[in-house]
Amino acid sequence: MSYIKISVFLFFVLLPVSLQAAEPVRHDLKVTLYPEERRLSATDTITLTKGSSPEIEFLLHAGLKPSSPTPGVLLIPGDEKRGPVALESFKVILPPGVRSFVIEYGGSIYHPIESIGREQARGFKDTTGLISADGVFLSGSTFWYPRIGEGMMTFTLEVNLPQGWDAVSEGARAKHLLGRDGAMAKWQSPEPQDEIYLVANRFTEYSRPAGNVIAMVFLRAPDEGLANKYLDATVSYIEMYDKLIGPYPYKKFALVENFWETGFGMPSFTLLGSQVIRLPFIINSSYPHEILHNWWGNSVFPAYDKGNWSEGLTAYLADHLMKEQQGEGAGYRLAALQKYADYVVGGRDFPLTQFRSRHSSSSEAIGYGKSLMFFHMLRLELGDATFAKGLKQFYREHKFRSASFDDLRESFESVSGKDLKRDFEQWVWRAGAPELRLEDVKTKNEGQPGNPDKHILTARIQQVQQGKAYHLRIPIAVTLEGKEQAFQAAVEMDVREREITLDVPARPLRVDVDPEFDLFRRLGREEIPPAISQALGAGKMLILLPSSADKRLLGAYRELAKSISRSGPDEVEIKLDSEVKKLSSDRAVTILGWENRFMKDVMQALSEYDVAMDKAAVRIGQTEIKKENHSIVLAGRSPKNKDQALTWIASDTPEAIPGLARKLPHYHKYSYLAFEGPEPANVAKGRWPVFHSPLTVFVPAADGTIEEVEMAKLSPREPLAGLAPVFSKERMMESVRFLSSEKLKGRGPGTKELDKAADYIAQKFKGAGLKPGGDRKGSYYQEWEEAFAPASASSPDESPSPFFPLPPGESDRGEGHHYREQKRKGTLLLKNVIGVIPG
Repeated sequence: MSYIKISVFLFFVLLPVSLQAAEPVRHDLKVTLYPEERRLSATDTITLTKGSSPEIEFLLHAGLKPSSPTPGVLLIPGDEKRGPVALESFKVILPPGVRSFVIEYGGSIYHPIESIGREQARGFKDTTGLISADGVFLSGSTFWYPRIGEGMMTFTLEVNLPQGWDAVSEGARAKHLLGRDGAMAKWQSPEPQDEIYLVANRFTEYSRPAGNVIAMVFLRAPDEGLANKYLDATVSYIEMYDKLIGPYPYKKFALVENFWETGFGMPSFTLLGSQVIRLPFIINSSYPHEILHNWWGNSVFPAYDKGNWSEGLTAYLADHLMKEQQGEGAGYRLAALQKYADYVVGGRDFPLTQFRSRHSSSSEAIGYGKSLMFFHMLRLELGDATFAKGLKQFYREHKFRSASFDDLRESFESVSGKDLKRDFEQWVWRAGAPELRLEDVKTKNEGQPGNPDKHILTARIQQVQQGKAYHLRIPIAVTLEGKEQAFQAAVEMDVREREITLDVPARPLRVDVDPEFDLFRRLGREEIPPAISQALGAGKMLILLPSSADKRLLGAYRELAKSISRSGPDEVEIKLDSEVKKLSSDRAVTILGWENRFMKDVMQALSEYDVAMDKAAVRIGQTEIKKENHSIVLAGRSPKNKDQALTWIASDTPEAIPGLARKLPHYHKYSYLAFEGPEPANVAKGRWPVFHSPLTVFVPAADGTIEEVEMAKLSPREPLAGLAPVFSKERMMESVRFLSSEKLKGRGPGTKELDKAADYIAQKFKGAGLKPGGDRKGSYYQEWEEAFAPASASSPDESPSPFFPLPPGESDRGEGHHYREQKRKGTLLLKNVIGVIPG
């Protein structure tokens, strides 16, 4: 999951200040980059706001030696400050009536890329700023330009670079020159910003109009197909969010390829790593998240001191919406709730008003997961139309200003006419979550003449969490005998316990509370399958190494154990299996190796699932995974304590274990995994079924028998917004017009016009990002020999069909026709694409 890139301000903490300013400071920067020398030289013309003091202070990266050529300006060095970046402070004293002055400076900036955060929290690598031959990344936290206080700013940025290089920043590009002697790119942002980014590399640029916006892609190596995929996606997502929220706030959106793996969202562009942008799922998951951040977070700014609402709202309207469009919204919400259940334990909880940014899996589960669930519940309460109207009003009123949860509440109250104070208090200001139980489900036949199938269903719902009761609107689905569609209702509840009564039109077979996971709540252990996340979220963990493993394998397991200890659990103890007689049930246990003495405990923990094991393989359902050349992970729970995870991890390839250690945290939601080879490559993954949910009850028949039936169909839901069709009528007609144009002369067999048509289609395949599959590497063509009869000079339209050639030596058009053998080009019919052979 990607996120907004947040700079570190003055004293290297995120200061609890508003980002608003009556009038922003203006910077007009001219910068020359020397990547090979790791340095820059710069001139910054600073224009202060009206009424500013003639004495100001600014901070600048240490060693840049600023001076001012502006007549009458005094520049006085101050104290040096230490932190992630060594800074120097300077006082500027201006002559009377002067608001604009120039600062000249230059020097080296190079801070190596380092790992940040824990892997279990989707740790990443970052830098406070660097100029290098591999690329340039400078942000507000680099202090590469004079930083005056914490207010907003507007800017122009002219960057001069070596030949072959290019630069990207926020806002719109005002000027662009690429030449043999070097390059120049000028960017300008009249929109207020809280920092200025400068990203540079050897880029190949692609662009396309998206209404009033320019969609751009900057790649480190030419790849037209990849670029077109992202350009198409950019156009579609901007159009969708324009309609849902309001006009896109910038003149461009750019995908920029970074030189290390990142997922940063900046105003008007995103900085993604080379591997990230080539992952097939990114374009439908993280990418819309990055685009949407230009509405939430990069134009409406969170008032961080009152809680960062933007990550949750962005996750809901991007990540969740993409799944909702695919009919998988309930599964996404279940995964969010499971993260909260597995990670937010042992005093890790806090209210949304205290969320600033993600720094651990528990903070992510709250700041992203609880927050998106809150917006989902608000949408269900208000209805789609009113919820969307509230989004529009909030955006319109707070664009380029900071806003809080209270501002959100006022917008939604304004459009709905409802008092939402109670909702915001219990979900935003209060830590924790409700926990539900369903008990005493009974049914009685109240059939009468004319309505013989009427039944009365009664049940008791409890809130069992500590603290006061929540006000809830609880969805209930009842599966009825002989009915394909479930009976659905919602029950209001603001007390610890409530009896419910439902009149249903047939005998109830099954009752499900919150069947689509619409409520934010703490899930019971029996509602969710065991998963790797439960182990990584443990307070205490014991990891057992196989003492009988050979030396190389044991060494690899020991490194894996160390990696797990850094990936989430608060306390980890690592021992050999020979040092332990009995497994404890007061902590999570991770058992490593096929040879481990506690394999019986593993199988006991997995006994209710369809899994079996022998010395050579593991069988999961109908899938058999050989021990040889495979790494396997199975997640279960302690038979004596369902709140504690019991996990087995094994491999017969020591070379695969480092890769497994890196990948494991990213597969946290799964119950079982299989990887192949030394890379290792994932070949199987899944989640165990849920058998004993406390919020699902099967209703006994009159004779006491119980039939465990599948839940009936639930009413379909429309997604909050939809993407425009990928199919383009305009692009199709462009192809039709070209292929049927007079200059192609009917594309007769054996003609150069047929080859032109084939080349055109091949280029369209390439532009669509389809991989070549022809006879030669990198080619879209297959070659074959075909006999055909060219048309006579007097009858150009009377040639036999190239699809049905006549046998050699025969003619159906009389004299003047003959056959010859000839090779010709044909476009390849690719999987999932209907290709037409020109002819």
